[in-house]
Amino acid sequence: MKTNVGNLDRILRIIIGVALLAITVIGPKSLWGLIGIVPLATGLFRFCPLYVPLGINSCGKDD
Repeated sequence: MKTNVGNLDRILRIIIGVALLAITVIGPKSLWGLIGIVPLATGLFRFCPLYVPLGINSCGKDD
């Protein structure tokens, strides 16, 4: 599994993922906040499965 998520992309995904997960704890307490698991996981693993068929690589280099 090659990494295809760059540093800026990774930081933004982690921030958005944590923010969405916080919705399930504080705020409206909606389970829709669990969707934050997706950007959080893709940020932590530095791999986005959707980028593969689209041919996107935000790393800037091949790892």
